[in-house]
Amino acid sequence: MGNEAKCVARIDGKKVEGKALLETCQLIFRGAACRVKIVFGEMKGVTAAGGELRIRTKDGEFAFAVGATAAEKWRTKILHPKTRVEKLGVKAGLRVAVIGDVEREFAEELKQRKAEIVSGGVADGAEAVFLFVVGNGDAGNIAKAAKKIKGAAELWVVYPKGKKLITEADVLSAGRKAGLKDVKVVGFSATHTALKFVVPVEKR
Repeated sequence: MGNEAKCVARIDGKKVEGKALLETCQLIFRGAACRVKIVFGEMKGVTAAGGELRIRTKDGEFAFAVGATAAEKWRTKILHPKTRVEKLGVKAGLRVAVIGDVEREFAEELKQRKAEIVSGGVADGAEAVFLFVVGNGDAGNIAKAAKKIKGAAELWVVYPKGKKLITEADVLSAGRKAGLKDVKVVGFSATHTALKFVVPVEKR
């Protein structure tokens, strides 16, 4: 979904040990006694120096000692983020099928990317299928979609973050039971996660 590192952070002038996670549109730090979430849009300055990723917001300054390489990599990702469709591997001309209650913004992004959107659910020849689920009752839809993807086609299951109705473990279990292999996780939005499945190479 992003990048993760154990590190020492400087928050309000105090050093705190914890874990930093760079997601699609925010940086999260979890320490023993504190939790910080900084959305990209709130960042007024982002630099990498001395092995630290340094972030300035209207509320103060933060530094995360993730190492020189990671600090520069994270700085670049924050200042020059990939678009959502780029992270999902959608290219012009890709045959895409969308199932479920798709976000209007995502549908527009697919059109702008000039993807070829096929109709009729999981249509023959779709190279990427985006399945939107909202609860455990949709687990059967994952199995149905899995049966229809062929070759190197991808199945992206998009599900809500932090909801008990359906968890990452539920999605992983449904995909694996259907004979698929999970290979990638992407932060789809502030509220949803996308998990990518493919047919194992030996079964194609």
